[in-house]
Amino acid sequence: MSKVPVQTSSGKHAIVVGSGLAGLTAASQLISHGITVYLLERSAKPGGNSIKASSGINGAPTKYQPGPPFSDTSFYDDTYKSAGTVVSTAKEQRQSLIKTLTNSSSDAISWLVDTKGIDLSVVAQLGGHSFPRTHRGAGQTPPGASIVLTLLKALKGSPLFHLETSCHVSKVLKDDSQVTGVEYSCEDQAKVLYGPIVFASGGFGGDARGMLAQYRPDLAGFPSTNDPRPGSQVLLTEVGAQLLDMDQVQVHPTSFVDPKDISNPVKFLAAEVLRGEGGILLRDGKRFINEMETRKNITDAITRVATNNVSPRQWEVDLVLDEGVYSHASSHIDFYMWKGLMRKTTVSELGQNAQDTIQEFAKAAAGHIDDPLLRKYFGHWKLHDVLPDSVIYVGLVTPAVHFTMGGVIISPQSEVLDADSKPIKGLWAAGEVTGGIHGENRLGGSSLLECVVFGKIAGEQAAKYLEQN
Repeated sequence: MSKVPVQTSSGKHAIVVGSGLAGLTAASQLISHGITVYLLERSAKPGGNSIKASSGINGAPTKYQPGPPFSDTSFYDDTYKSAGTVVSTAKEQRQSLIKTLTNSSSDAISWLVDTKGIDLSVVAQLGGHSFPRTHRGAGQTPPGASIVLTLLKALKGSPLFHLETSCHVSKVLKDDSQVTGVEYSCEDQAKVLYGPIVFASGGFGGDARGMLAQYRPDLAGFPSTNDPRPGSQVLLTEVGAQLLDMDQVQVHPTSFVDPKDISNPVKFLAAEVLRGEGGILLRDGKRFINEMETRKNITDAITRVATNNVSPRQWEVDLVLDEGVYSHASSHIDFYMWKGLMRKTTVSELGQNAQDTIQEFAKAAAGHIDDPLLRKYFGHWKLHDVLPDSVIYVGLVTPAVHFTMGGVIISPQSEVLDADSKPIKGLWAAGEVTGGIHGENRLGGSSLLECVVFGKIAGEQAAKYLEQN
């Protein structure tokens, strides 16, 4: 690990705060311009939440998507629709961010595949999408880890890259006209680092007693897929940044309830790709929602009934997969079974109601009837004749706080904006620390995409800034 000096030399360099995919992408872009990067990470290991992402990264149109080549033209519309009613405020600003996200998505996939050598050849359709566009690799490594570890390995091979972990940024420095650096501490040593900054420090979903309690007190007691840690947006508001959508918190409908540790408030995500590849949700043996709905709508359907557990607040829903789903998501499912979060069993374990429900779904998946819950895409479900001894894979799931859509307002150039909607010089942001892109609901696969698209832009803009100053 490279140690960051108290004050850097006069050579051109930039500071990146956060080592998730947004920070690593920004660092990669800066180094491609020959600029030294000092990356500060508060955790002991780099990767952030990005390294845990398991469903994939969106891109459209790409050569990997099914159907006629480059026929998916609805990504913008799906994203805008998913954002919900909040788009009526700051409408033009949101539209420009969504356009940047979706119009840059094909190039983002190409950059990862062609420039970085990452396999993203497998494509699935997730909830809220009208077309399969969520890319992952064909191997055993989940897409988040595959992308993050590839970028990190390349960065560590550059003499321009300096990483310091287990450090806490306490203040962003600013003079009258621009941001000038950060104050931070590492191993109980106070330090100062000067230079322009890309902030990619993530959201506040793990800040249960702080920002989450402030903006969404109704979510008190919910489990979370995030490790406990404070939010960092306040560091940016102290230098004039503005916030948007801070009350928009995504509660993911499917996080695993560990049968060995039912009351653990930190949950492991049940990847959305499991439903995208054909999985169904049962409550008391019955389906209750089209599993391809948005995360928000599925969460609302689950939480409409009373909780099964008070501390943490959780519900009991069975996530059920067949052998067809397993064959196309085996790396995920094998991992979940290894952790004891899913089990291979037979339909008889779930009872007669579940058998009847699964049989009805199987008929819809085979095209024999219309699905009563209006599901149109069934992934790779292949079980047709549902018998008591038919093999299935089952995991108990519950909603959990997963992602915060709110954060600092940025321009399409990733510039952090002040109260007059003017860029704060020397400061850019990308990833979950920002707000305004996703509105009320983030589509699965768009988190990694947001990190790549706006991380690249932030790195590019910071490079230009250094060249001009």
